[in-house]
Amino acid sequence: MKKIGIDARLYSQTGVGTYLQNFIYQLGKLSPSGLSFYIYLLPQDMVKIKLDNKNFIARTVSSRWHTVAEQTLFLKILYGDDLDLMHFTYFGSPILYQRRFIATIHDTTPLLFKTGKASTKNPLVYSVKHFFFMQILANQVKQAQTIITPTQTVKKQLLEIYGEQYSDKIVPIYEGVSESLISAKENTVLKNKFREFFIYVGNFYPHKNIERLIEAFSQVKTDTSLILIGPNDYFASRLKTKKNIILYPTATKEDLVFFYKNAKALIHPSLSEGFGLPLTEAAYFNCPIIASDIPVFKELLDGQYLPFDPYNIKDIADKITGFSARPKKFNYENLLKKYSFEKMAKDTLEIYKKNI
Repeated sequence: MKKIGIDARLYSQTGVGTYLQNFIYQLGKLSPSGLSFYIYLLPQDMVKIKLDNKNFIARTVSSRWHTVAEQTLFLKILYGDDLDLMHFTYFGSPILYQRRFIATIHDTTPLLFKTGKASTKNPLVYSVKHFFFMQILANQVKQAQTIITPTQTVKKQLLEIYGEQYSDKIVPIYEGVSESLISAKENTVLKNKFREFFIYVGNFYPHKNIERLIEAFSQVKTDTSLILIGPNDYFASRLKTKKNIILYPTATKEDLVFFYKNAKALIHPSLSEGFGLPLTEAAYFNCPIIASDIPVFKELLDGQYLPFDPYNIKDIADKITGFSARPKKFNYENLLKKYSFEKMAKDTLEIYKKNI
């Protein structure tokens, strides 16, 4: 029985957490023979995950990402488990791990947007951690047997940063729409509270560009609301909302179904993304998309959205105003055939088998 490790320490986080939850669920359904999977989880996530497959072994790890403990205690655990292959699913990993591993690099945002605004840390501490992060990521690129990216755009960015010599081992695999969202029932109670509205779905990190969106929407002459749906955290607390702009923290899956089904459009003003799960979710529920004119969104949406310059507040406002006056419909049916967590799990499993 070959042993494969999967780093699932970000299981409860936004973005990467959604990727992990769906990947582990779909991988369990595949029931691959001759393989056992060591799933590394933080203690608080042990009660959140359900591993029905007998070949899945949950392992508790207290070492969080980007910490000294990750480089020491987590490293010791990995060597103790004597894995045939390790899958690091995030930027954080023990730099001294010398056995066979693959890595998923979700985006290059931390490389493209180095700013202390993206951290709650002291600026000096942030700079030191960012330096070590750069070394760890470079080590992943150089030492991994295979690198998985969620889009061709991220592969291209990595090659521009680290060199074309890594092209053959970088494999783009698209993600999809969460099974839990697909199976959730709409929270129709919200119809009594929200009528005409646009939505933003995601976290509020600086590269998400929410401050410009707020300023742009405040210039739109409309009674329609903008609902900002995301975690109630430090970055949310720094936002200064204006008239007709509502923060909606910690939405349930049922809430999200309502918002996607009933919104006039999803507005996504991000400056950088690796994939963009809210885009595929909105497309699944046939919610029109107004979003940044950036390469990754062009790749994902293939022209089926209304683009704007994310650095230009006036252009963002003009596009929202124009859409409000003349709503557009987009064809997402063919687009969605490319995106599937089930296919992603199958393709990743083949990479495991290839690299053992």
